[in-house]
Amino acid sequence: MTDFWLSCGHHLLDRGAGGGLVVTDDFLKVYLARPELVPPEEACPAERGLYASLLAEPRRPVTQVEITAIADADARENWQLFVAFRDHLLSHPTLEAAYAALARDGAHRVPTLFINQLVHVILRNALDGVGDARVLRAAELFFRPQRATLHEGALIAADEETVGGVNPAPVSPLVSMLGIPAAANIDIISDANAADYFDRGDRFDMALDLTAGREGLSALARVMERWIAHLIGVTVEIEALKEMQEVDLAWYVGLDAEATKIGDRVWKGETLDQSAMERIVGLFRLTFRDAAAVREDLRGEPAYLILAMAPDKTIRMKPQNLVTGLPVRHLEAVT
Repeated sequence: MTDFWLSCGHHLLDRGAGGGLVVTDDFLKVYLARPELVPPEEACPAERGLYASLLAEPRRPVTQVEITAIADADARENWQLFVAFRDHLLSHPTLEAAYAALARDGAHRVPTLFINQLVHVILRNALDGVGDARVLRAAELFFRPQRATLHEGALIAADEETVGGVNPAPVSPLVSMLGIPAAANIDIISDANAADYFDRGDRFDMALDLTAGREGLSALARVMERWIAHLIGVTVEIEALKEMQEVDLAWYVGLDAEATKIGDRVWKGETLDQSAMERIVGLFRLTFRDAAAVREDLRGEPAYLILAMAPDKTIRMKPQNLVTGLPVRHLEAVT
């Protein structure tokens, strides 16, 4: 099977007995390669000493006194955030368990960048062995904001950072380390070029057709099935729907902030205006294969998933909602 997403660092991690990803020193060192943490020439001795010691021993305890001793305020904040995140990862048996805890308890002050990178590598584990390039491209919505546009009657999602050119730097220190080209040439993924994804996946330069009734939304449904099974041990079937007619939102999960607002309005019996309807990207029906996994008052009832774009045409998916928002009887990571 062709490898993919080398930049997430999955090859630097170990696997636990249950299949979850176990932190290694090499994986922690990738964070230390980030420009926010590499001390600049003018860095104080305290910052340089902390950095050198962690390169040698990435798991070593770091005291608040060491961080307070750093002269630069921005550097102190960066180190505070990194050490707290590192300690959270190390306090759980797997990355999956660490992520599930963040989803349940709130991410507190964990930077969005760190959360997205965590989702990236966990998804790489959950999708191991998948050879369908559309499914892999759809999975990028979990950890990369998208910009949607209408093109010849189709709704096309492209990586926001790639199309906007907001960050010409490599998307990850591993991109530089592995020599992955950073230049982007956007193509819509299709049967003709799907095989190219395995060489281009780390560049995030292939767009996805999310038009209702086409394969993009079905591919996203497959990703969500894998994600739910991997993180909370519940097997589900998810179907992408073409329209919102006669849908009873007895239970629904907004897959992003905008979708949650829309779902709340429908649940309250409000009529959606044309603008809100046009912001709905996808509607999915989720059914549970094991009724015993569902809350008793909702057994036999489907749950609905809503994906929407913000007024500025961006899609910012919140995969943690699939961990915490379903009516299941337990919410413990299985790996």
